[in-house]
Amino acid sequence: MDRILSADATPIACRRRGEGPPLVLVGGALSTAATDAPLAALLAPRFTVVTYDRRGRGASGSGAEGVRREIEDLAAVVAAAGPDARVFGMASGGALALEAAAAGLPVELLAVYEPPYTPGASGLRAKAARTDRLHRLLAAGDRGAAVELFLAGTGVDAATVARMRRAPLWPGLEALAHTLAYDDAVLGDGAVPAERFAAVTARTLVVCGGFSSAGARAATRTLAEALPRARHRTLTGQLREVAPQVLAPVLADFFARDAYVRQAS
Repeated sequence: MDRILSADATPIACRRRGEGPPLVLVGGALSTAATDAPLAALLAPRFTVVTYDRRGRGASGSGAEGVRREIEDLAAVVAAAGPDARVFGMASGGALALEAAAAGLPVELLAVYEPPYTPGASGLRAKAARTDRLHRLLAAGDRGAAVELFLAGTGVDAATVARMRRAPLWPGLEALAHTLAYDDAVLGDGAVPAERFAAVTARTLVVCGGFSSAGARAATRTLAEALPRARHRTLTGQLREVAPQVLAPVLADFFARDAYVRQAS
């Protein structure tokens, strides 16, 4: 993997594969560049796909925390990817990509899959409670419980979590537990920040799974309505953990066709 320096000199590890227009993938909670590898491999025949370890993960440095720092990291990756880079963000990585676009990241084509906003009074209360518990668990050094809290919030049942704890992947998840605070921060209070996102000028595709929860699907529609140049798409039969082979052609079509439309207009 290559390393580039973010604005605060934190090294960010990234990997480039494929040929064609640049496309940067932004992973969600507990993910690394390796997590995005299956999707990247499917997109590589049509794009130069750049995956990266977000701050505090994998081969990247830790540095100072905060949404602004993660925006700077993404800006550095996009700059290194090359002119006219497209961006796709998965889950909270989608929220990060949107925050970066609202802050002025020079991207004209953007796609996101189910940024986990929780609008509505009950959703905001639940988000506040999870944030408080997450910070208390991390402060106590209970990484395992922090991961469990995140998984439960995504709908993973207790029996499955118990099996995951005995699986070889669990130590890797615990190693990333501190970064759950980063993903929590990028979501703010859980509401879709409509006023801030009104500044996003990129053509944006907001995607959800047809079998995702009603709340998740509603949140993506609220998000699409808040973005000035967005359209919404539902992938039939898909859940929060979307199949790469289903998502890849949708992204490829959007990033290729919308680029043509933009150039022609």
